[in-house]
Amino acid sequence: MILRNSICKSIIWLCCLLSLLITLVTKVKCAGQLIYAINCGGEAHTDAYGIRYERDPLHGRIGIASDYGKRLLIGRVPPNDYILYQTERYHTNTFGYDVPINSDGDYVLVLKFCEVYFNAPDQKVFDVVLNGDHTIVADLDIFEKVGRGVAHDEYIPFRIAKGGGRVRVEFIKGYKDNPKINAMYVIKGKLEDIPNLPPIPMEPSPIEQTKEEPEAIPKSRRPSGPKQPDPYSLDDSSLMLPIFIAIGAFIPLLFCLCKL
Repeated sequence: MILRNSICKSIIWLCCLLSLLITLVTKVKCAGQLIYAINCGGEAHTDAYGIRYERDPLHGRIGIASDYGKRLLIGRVPPNDYILYQTERYHTNTFGYDVPINSDGDYVLVLKFCEVYFNAPDQKVFDVVLNGDHTIVADLDIFEKVGRGVAHDEYIPFRIAKGGGRVRVEFIKGYKDNPKINAMYVIKGKLEDIPNLPPIPMEPSPIEQTKEEPEAIPKSRRPSGPKQPDPYSLDDSSLMLPIFIAIGAFIPLLFCLCKL
C-alpha cells in the first residue's frame, strides 16, 4: 500500500513538471510587429505566444463557419490553442480575406490548417493565391502532410514596396472538395521572427526480428562414439584392393600344390 501511494505521488509530480515545461516552452513571444490576425470561423483568442486573434470578419457574410473539429484533440499545439485549429471557415467557391498593409517592408503570412473531417489523402486539395496571381501554396492536401487532427502551418514571406494598401489572400476552389482556412496572421518581420510549430513526433520503428540462434547442446549430452566415415563416400577401388591382393597370393600357392 505504501509503495502504491509512493508511485502515485511520483506520477503526479512528473505530470506537474511536464505541464510546467510545456508552459515555459510556449511562452516564446512573436518577435515581429503584428499586423493582422483572425480566428477563421471562430471567436477572438489570444494564443500561447501572445498573438491576439480577432473574431472572423466574414462571419455571416461569406462561406460557412464550422466548429466540427471541437471533437478532436489537436496535435502539435498546447490545449489552450486547440481552438485555433478546431474552428474553420470553408466555402463551396473561391473566397478570401483582405489584409491591410500600410507601409513598405518585409512581412510574413502564417496560414493555419488542420484536417478535422477526412481520414485519407486526396480528398480535400486546393491552392492559396496572393493578390490574384501569385500562387503561394499549390495543391495543399492537409491530410497528406500531417494526417487528421494535427496542426499544420504554412509560412509565406513577402515584401511590400512602393506603398501599401491591402493584400488579398484567396483560397481557390478546386476539384477535390472545398477550400478552407482555420486561422491566419500577418506580421511585419522575417521568418526567424515567427514561432514555429514543433516537429511531428516520429512513429516508432517496427521491432526487428531476431535471428534464430542454433540449438545449444547441453554439456551433459555426450556423443555415442567417434564419428564414423560415410561408407558411400569411399572410392570403389579402395574397397577392391584387398581382394586383388588375396587373389595374387593364392595363384602361386595353387601352382606349387599342383606340382607335388
